[in-house]
Amino acid sequence: MAKNDLGEVRRASLVSTFGPGAVVDFRAAGGAVSGVVAGLETWDEKFPPAGLANRQTVTERRLQKKLQVSGFRLPPVLETRTSKDDKEDSRRLVATRFPIWLQCPNCDRIGKSSDWANMAGNPSPYCGECSRTSETGRKVHVIPVRFVMACENGHLDDFPWHFWVRHKAGCRNASRHGFLDFRSESAGLAGLVVKCRECGARRSMEGVFSKKMWANGANCAGKRPWLVEADENCELKPVCVQRGASNLYFPVVESALSIPPWMPNLREKLGGFWGPLSLTFPEDRARQIERYCEDPSFRHVLDSLGKTPAELADLIETELNQDAEIDIDHLRLAEYRQFLNSQSEVSDRESEFEIRHEPVPTNLEGLISDVVRAVRLRQVQAIRGFTRINPPGDLAEGNIALLSEQKLPWLPAIEVRGEGIFVALDEEQVETWEQRAVVLDRVQRLNDDHARAWKERHGEDAVPRSISARFLLCHTLSHIVMKQLTLECGYSSSAIQERLYADEEGGEMAGFLIYTATSDADGTLGGLQRQGRSGRFGEMFLNAVRSAEWCSSDPLCIEDLMGASASFSRSACHACVLAPETACEEFNHFLDRALIVGTPDLPELGFCSSLLEKY
Repeated sequence: MAKNDLGEVRRASLVSTFGPGAVVDFRAAGGAVSGVVAGLETWDEKFPPAGLANRQTVTERRLQKKLQVSGFRLPPVLETRTSKDDKEDSRRLVATRFPIWLQCPNCDRIGKSSDWANMAGNPSPYCGECSRTSETGRKVHVIPVRFVMACENGHLDDFPWHFWVRHKAGCRNASRHGFLDFRSESAGLAGLVVKCRECGARRSMEGVFSKKMWANGANCAGKRPWLVEADENCELKPVCVQRGASNLYFPVVESALSIPPWMPNLREKLGGFWGPLSLTFPEDRARQIERYCEDPSFRHVLDSLGKTPAELADLIETELNQDAEIDIDHLRLAEYRQFLNSQSEVSDRESEFEIRHEPVPTNLEGLISDVVRAVRLRQVQAIRGFTRINPPGDLAEGNIALLSEQKLPWLPAIEVRGEGIFVALDEEQVETWEQRAVVLDRVQRLNDDHARAWKERHGEDAVPRSISARFLLCHTLSHIVMKQLTLECGYSSSAIQERLYADEEGGEMAGFLIYTATSDADGTLGGLQRQGRSGRFGEMFLNAVRSAEWCSSDPLCIEDLMGASASFSRSACHACVLAPETACEEFNHFLDRALIVGTPDLPELGFCSSLLEKY
């Protein structure tokens, strides 16, 4: 392992939980090291050539237009050494040490990283005093402290330990230098005490997570340690969070399925030649292609396509015209219509979108209008920023932190291939159900809670979204179907994901896609899409609805006493509906199984109550 190596991160993680700006814990050279993943400029610096000239790229035309970029870069990976004689690749992505404050597990002192002993090439500092007196003779490596500061604009800073302890007048440590003691004297935050050895000042950590504790303090310092010299002014008040807390990093991920006619084959085959050719005037493009033919690599591409320069020029112009037709506000509507209306079910080796329509099972007629097996899917997932403290769905665009100092023509992304089952609900039945008075009343109360929480955080600004009954229905149905599929197919719960198709304002969409899109073997075994066959799907769906009828936490769960208030869910808990957050598009928010099966007092609340009565 090279000097200062921290560890490895999976490629897919760099566009999700461990993207730029995320705090990651590593185990390096015997000690724990915590760092924040550096921004996109380091990708260009450490893995040249820069930008889209790099060969580790991917395209998805609809998503590129929506995010206003020219393409996407895959998280870089090192070349595999084929023999011992191969020179070790020196390229690495960068993580900046965070937090700076570290603690000795033996003597309980805390101090900045520069205050501890270290060895050249070893990123894990150690306590010199404890190491000298260690009975084993081993170095006692220091560990990152648990508490950090963050704000809703995505800024990140060290906890103000010297400010918190409140030094006595004349203390030499008042200049905010030197060690402090930090130890646990009893259970709970009240038992965690920080103390200055110089003046004897001490203070417990009780109330440290309360927003009121910091409301009258200084504004956020605007620190962005994942970017180089890119701190900014911030008018928000920071709050204290734990270093490993789940609300310290919420990736803002946009995704799109590859559907006709926006398939990526031509652009991927042309590679780096696509950019210059797409920018060439149409009348000059064929001559430009003829000039490129002098390059053997381009000539090989042209021969593989089986096109003349004039024919290739026409193909490029056709693709550019198709791009102009992309509606960036309705990417999912285009996918929804493709699932319902696509008649091209003949297998194509180069197709990234292959589906099979199935007859609706007899027991589900009147509830479901279409069942489609997605035999082959390609999805591109791109990260365009992140939020802290609150999930991205609850924040305005201005609260999304950036991944780079300057806007770049590319964003990080991965492409995944898999399979799945698409389900469309009966539109006429959904419209009738969502107009029931009991449904309107229940959904309105949820929206009122959501609006109230929004205004508490952001004032009287308009609430960015309104949750419709059909959205809650589709979302909760997708969760119970995912759960049932893990039982019947053997897939792990984290290998299955949802993609929701439900208009917030009551449009034409009411459905969901359950799919595997992972880089491991779970993604392409074919077991999931086979569950969409008519003979299997009817029984599986019925079992899913039956499982939602009763929860081990009932009657508390069905009476809305189990759901976390911050999730804006009603009858939902880990025993019945909640899924791994990697599988859920809404971070387990906006769920209500009562809208599927009803309640003991209001059975008419459930969309599937009639199914339970019959079977």
